[in-house]
Amino acid sequence: MALEIKHKNPQAVCYGISRQDETLDRALALGLIDHKAVWEDLPQADLVFLSIPVDASVNALPRILDLIPDQSLVVDAGSTKQALCTAVAQHPKRRNYLAAHPIAGTEFSGPEAAFLGLFDQKTMIVCEVEKTAFKLQEKAMSLFTSWGMRIRYMDAAAHDKHIAYVSHLSHISSFMLGKTVIEKEKNEFKPDVFVFENVPGLLSAYPGGAFVTERIYKAFDKIGYAIRNPELLKKSVYSASDLGVPQKRN
Repeated sequence: MALEIKHKNPQAVCYGISRQDETLDRALALGLIDHKAVWEDLPQADLVFLSIPVDASVNALPRILDLIPDQSLVVDAGSTKQALCTAVAQHPKRRNYLAAHPIAGTEFSGPEAAFLGLFDQKTMIVCEVEKTAFKLQEKAMSLFTSWGMRIRYMDAAAHDKHIAYVSHLSHISSFMLGKTVIEKEKNEFKPDVFVFENVPGLLSAYPGGAFVTERIYKAFDKIGYAIRNPELLKKSVYSASDLGVPQKRN
């Protein structure tokens, strides 16, 4: 988001706030932000993008609204919306918040994962738009459309239900297939090694408050398989073409 803002609005000055100073150093080095900031700087902000896990956002969003001036806008990019909308439903500055979910991204995270053009021809879902001040709505929609995004409007509860179906279907189906095979063939069929084909978002998916990878670890550990250390998992991703298979797949 910072890349898009700086590209479309060269005069904009972007500040970053993070729990980890090292993250801000990397963002500065990559040119994603212009300066580091702290919570006490929020009263000077014109626009705030909240891009942290939803469970943390539920606590952070009311605090941000407490600090921003009356003309500022806060937009979150969380993948679920109902908990956030409920958390600020009675907040005096509810009109300064826009609940948004950009349907864009990769399985990678951190400052190095950012690239210009991520949002082009992608969809931005906006929830409870009628509760955001009209002028601030216009400001946000102008920004999103300048990035090449399509805008869609949904109820927060409906959004959460349908996104859960779509975003985690591939993870659930692959996990359940593996589990079913193991259960049915556990006495006759026990491969020495399991290799998972990369599904976008597999490493970061967090349905029901637990990472999909953690669920996989537990299931395989239960039936006697040794699991590589989770922190090494990303270093254990190989391309099929490196192993003699004529295609580029991870």
